[in-house]
Amino acid sequence: MHKTLWNRQHFNALALSVLTAGLWPLALAKPAQVILVVGDSISAEYGLQRGQGWVALLEQKLLTEKMAAQVVNASISGETTSGGRSRIAALLAQHQPEVVLIELGANDALRGLALAQTQDNLIAMASAAKSRGAKVLLLGMQMPPNYGADYAKQFEGVFSQTAHKTQSRLLPFLLKGVGDDPDPLKWFQSDRIHPNAAAQARLLANVWPEIKKMLL
Repeated sequence: MHKTLWNRQHFNALALSVLTAGLWPLALAKPAQVILVVGDSISAEYGLQRGQGWVALLEQKLLTEKMAAQVVNASISGETTSGGRSRIAALLAQHQPEVVLIELGANDALRGLALAQTQDNLIAMASAAKSRGAKVLLLGMQMPPNYGADYAKQFEGVFSQTAHKTQSRLLPFLLKGVGDDPDPLKWFQSDRIHPNAAAQARLLANVWPEIKKMLL
């Protein structure tokens, strides 16, 4: 059997043919990283037109910045941490993300669920993602004043404690500049719960610096 021995001339010829065909940049392109978002209505574009939500704006931002990443939005309106925990294993197996954003917990509080259960679920989700080699960012939430100062402090602590125990990144308040604005109603839909279209750029501005660090 005749064997062809490759030398520098063969390699140069192949490189020239690939470059001429316009395939060289594609061959050297960095594989796209997958960003998995597991959230509730705030990330699921509740009450908004398709493409207006902060997750959709994140996709546009990645394209503008020419960053090799794609977004999988697995958010569901009304989702709780229990629901997210029940879905996380299948989502990780299907999408194999490098980055996981967890935006859950607010509906637990609205339904009066035990904070210990919320924290346990968040820890389980973050741990599952990290066990597969993914970086995790917790998107924290805060409760309005009418829930009481003590409860609000405990609820906020759920996210910081989860981040500490799982060595995950934490964005303390996803709605910073929206929920704590002196005139917050201008940033919310008529239900006074869900951020409106005008608020979505602010949400992305809060999340983007953390995501950028995780993709580098």
